[in-house]
Amino acid sequence: MDDPLIVVALLLVAAAATAAVATRDPARQALVLAVLGTALAVLFTVLQAPDVGLSQLSVGSALTPLLLLLSVRKVRRRQRTKEKGK
Repeated sequence: MDDPLIVVALLLVAAAATAAVATRDPARQALVLAVLGTALAVLFTVLQAPDVGLSQLSVGSALTPLLLLLSVRKVRRRQRTKEKGK
């Protein structure tokens, strides 16, 4: 009974990982990475590892994409400042 659910979760992870690799814009990559983290959390929960799923949900779906988005924002802001200074 759980086998179809595992297959669906694995396909979701594979699709999200492929989308993360195929995305070129760093800001969009961070958002797709959040989706991938959520898909992995679902997979871990389906595989009866709820503690790992909760960790993945907090770190992989929220914290890591947030740090990446803040980093991209700071880099883009510095680039704009350098362009105005020229």
